[in-house]
Amino acid sequence: MSDQNPYEKLGVSEEASFDEIQDARNRLFEQHNGDAKHLEVIEAAYDAILMDRLRMRQEGKIKVPERIRFPELRVQSPPKESPTPREQSPAWLQRMLDQPAPADILLPGAWFLGLSSISLFYPEGGDQVLQLALVVGVGTSIYFLNRKEGKFGRAVLFTLVSLIIGLIAGGLVASWLLPQISLISLETNQFSTVVTFILLWLVSSFLR
Repeated sequence: MSDQNPYEKLGVSEEASFDEIQDARNRLFEQHNGDAKHLEVIEAAYDAILMDRLRMRQEGKIKVPERIRFPELRVQSPPKESPTPREQSPAWLQRMLDQPAPADILLPGAWFLGLSSISLFYPEGGDQVLQLALVVGVGTSIYFLNRKEGKFGRAVLFTLVSLIIGLIAGGLVASWLLPQISLISLETNQFSTVVTFILLWLVSSFLR
């Protein structure tokens, strides 16, 4: 095999295309897998053909594909890094959202759960109980929001907006949902109060 020229060692003609040469090299690699001596001869023949093709290209005799390089310069291209996903939320929203610890979720949750229970299970107190519970809920929300950033005005604003949205949304949902549920005896103001407490809990826990 040593007397053969590089083309004969790979089993291709001198007019073979680069793809044919590469296919022949890969096929021989598979056939002689584990035989280091044969693999070395195949690689040397392949490199010799590349050098010959590049020399002929420099002399203007043939046109060699751009992907052919000198053997000593052949390196594996680094794996393409997957592009970092773009932030889906705008910057202003990211500045508002918080990543609370479990305690920062459970502690406000316990307060608002207790207030919701009072609103649901002590209806005999009438609107006075609900109003008192809402006052305590507003104070609780302001406290936990202000504790995060120390911005009292912002905490008050977020709490009041949540209070208004919760009462309005709770009233609208209650007027549609409660007539369809005959097993639960709830007043509209009780339902809207509970919805408000849920919204206040979300705001005090996940906003900053």
